[in-house]
Amino acid sequence: MSDTREMEGTLGFGAARIVKGSDGGKVTWLPAVGASVTRGKQLYRVNDRPAVVFYGSTPLYRTLDTIGSVGRDVRVVADNLKALGYDIGSQPATGTTVRPQAPASGASTDEEPQTEDKDPDASPGPSGAGKSADERAGRPSASPRPGTDSTPPRAVTVKEGDGVLTASLIDAIKRWQPTAGMEPTGVLDVNDVVVTTGAARVGKVNAQLGTDASADLLTITATTKTVTIPVDALDVGSIKKGQKVSVTLPDQSATPGKVSAISTIIQGAADAEGGGSGDPSQQLSVTVSLQDADAVQEVDAAKVQVQFAAETRKGVLTVPVGALLALSEGGYALRTPEGKLLPVETGLFAKGLVEVSGPGIAAGVKVESAS
Repeated sequence: MSDTREMEGTLGFGAARIVKGSDGGKVTWLPAVGASVTRGKQLYRVNDRPAVVFYGSTPLYRTLDTIGSVGRDVRVVADNLKALGYDIGSQPATGTTVRPQAPASGASTDEEPQTEDKDPDASPGPSGAGKSADERAGRPSASPRPGTDSTPPRAVTVKEGDGVLTASLIDAIKRWQPTAGMEPTGVLDVNDVVVTTGAARVGKVNAQLGTDASADLLTITATTKTVTIPVDALDVGSIKKGQKVSVTLPDQSATPGKVSAISTIIQGAADAEGGGSGDPSQQLSVTVSLQDADAVQEVDAAKVQVQFAAETRKGVLTVPVGALLALSEGGYALRTPEGKLLPVETGLFAKGLVEVSGPGIAAGVKVESAS
């Protein structure tokens, strides 16, 4: 038997994200509300230059034009181009030390970034101190490129999750750019890519064609509908990721789902009366994924009821609550058709039934009930 708990949730496409454009540009193309935008497709255009969707968790935060640039944003570019079918070559392994090469103008792909390994033969004394691997090997050290700072760029160690902007990756960017409607420069600007966690649905268009692109352009959401439930922090302990639930829709039909996420950020709930002086209750957001997307195909947003199994007992004996008789000395008993009283211990109460145990209580024993 199981005890269920019902909570109100909101069916929809999840949290909306506001997308801003670039400074100093004009909006020249916008998608329609409800459109789905997948990896490699344009989300909007500014000055007729597309902003393309890539999947990932780290947005581009700098112009990628320097061979040897290292970071998670580079990994996003590498992973997406590879997913789109482009050969990006090999990536330096985690722990490799890379020295970026400052470009004179634009990105050059004539050489790979310099990688450095610890030289076991390097002298620890003055004769080896401060010398590069090239110098120790008797080769002339690389001269700075014309038009660049004479100070060589700082070496960077590749960490877990990092990507490296290699010559092969820049070549892949060049091959991809014309298919995305860009000039094949091999350089990616911050505003060329919008990084999302997956396919995006356009929930609202805020801007108009010809307006300044630095304002809010549109909002995007996930493309699949989920149920979001605010749960008091003290009650969320009984809810587990992967837990099965039942969702009652506005037409009173029920569809199965399961808990797909539990937020780790505690927020204060708004006072129900408005202007209350007490501390707001602390809440977490629980997300439920629906197993049958067709069940909510005609509903974009609605309040729904979600039933959770709060506690489950397997292999127990149950009787209707009406079968319990309160004893004068305390406790409960069951009465058989012959009038015999069987003292019982009660357990879980749920859906009009109660868990019972005690001497003489076994499956198949008949008892009287008031209901």
